[in-house]
Amino acid sequence: MTPLRPPSDPMTAALVRAAQASQRSRLTRRSVLTGGLLGGAALAAAGCAPPPPPSAEGGTVALDLPDDLSDEEKVVRWANWTAYLDMDDDGKRYPTLDAFKKKTGISVTYTEDIDDNDTYFNKIAPQLRAGQDIKRDIFTFTDWMANRIIREGLCQPLELIQMRNAGNLLEPLREVSFDPGRQNSLTWQSGFAGIGYHKKKVGRELKSLEDLWADDLKGRISVLSEFRDTVGLILLQQGVDIDQGITKEQFETAVAEVDKRVTDGYIRRIKGNAYLNDLKSGNAVAGIVWSGDLFVLRAETEDDNWEFVIPESGGTLWSDNMMVPITSTHRRNAQRVMDYYYDPKVAAEVAAWVNYICPVEGAREEMEKIDPELATSPFIFPGADYIRDNNVQGFAALSAQDDAEFSDIWSRTVGN
Repeated sequence: MTPLRPPSDPMTAALVRAAQASQRSRLTRRSVLTGGLLGGAALAAAGCAPPPPPSAEGGTVALDLPDDLSDEEKVVRWANWTAYLDMDDDGKRYPTLDAFKKKTGISVTYTEDIDDNDTYFNKIAPQLRAGQDIKRDIFTFTDWMANRIIREGLCQPLELIQMRNAGNLLEPLREVSFDPGRQNSLTWQSGFAGIGYHKKKVGRELKSLEDLWADDLKGRISVLSEFRDTVGLILLQQGVDIDQGITKEQFETAVAEVDKRVTDGYIRRIKGNAYLNDLKSGNAVAGIVWSGDLFVLRAETEDDNWEFVIPESGGTLWSDNMMVPITSTHRRNAQRVMDYYYDPKVAAEVAAWVNYICPVEGAREEMEKIDPELATSPFIFPGADYIRDNNVQGFAALSAQDDAEFSDIWSRTVGN
């Protein structure tokens, strides 16, 4: 294991510094989720943005922007991940989006298009490179993929001067190497990956990844197709600090562990956001999951047996970012949507439902008015001590070459 050094991600670094310093010296639908869902280790865990990907190489990409039709066409088309925006009790409407439409007269078509980063990027990238409209004005990608989008010139720069709420971005997230000055992106939410399981169906607590490989759970485990989370957790279990440089040998050893569990029949599926369907149907009862998804699952199924824990060996960190595709003809409308969600009151309403880490300054104070208990949740407003105590790390930044090589190694297992 390489010697411990400060994490490269600014938000994680800031929280770690705070931890070191401390060592030296309206009821919401989501409010029902806080009691009992936090497992023992999870109560002392939290996350934020992972280490930023390498900066774009080769200079600035020249952008040929399309005409903006925002004044003539009052629409925005937004692609996001599953279970990532506040919904009403019927699961048919998005209250904050309805309020935005009423306030601005802009109609927003919101679609849960993104199952994982690679799948969605590979679907739209050929069209974007060819200058074809993908019929989306906002898409939401994780930091490492946002880096690729920006590097290839596949998104439009933001007119920050017209986005007064954008200044509410948490200070540690303002400077990231993949997007200096946040000229092209704004963080949507952050969170972490760990173990999710159904207490009643499993019949015991799950505390470590090794607990997933029990014979009575064989064929009932689902893991994420995002290798920075699934492989990242395996690497942590194997004693590797994933916020350090990761070697090809270390990565291959961790992937081999996943492949073995697939071959031996323990892992049922390797999926993106669609893994939730296996949990809902009962085909899977446990797995490697994203934190907020378990809160949403518990609310949607009205089943308080769903539990999320950070494994004893540690958890992973990540952030997702809103960007405007290069072919969008509604950039200014899209910017208004982004700016709206950086209003602390609106951000708190979203955070109260999704239970992911909120990137907006002032949202905690607004949350105290909505639900004081959620305002203390480490899953929404983390503290440095949670990261320190539970070894929560972000996957180290990869070079373009390592990213391609690691992705190829992982794809051979995902394809099994």
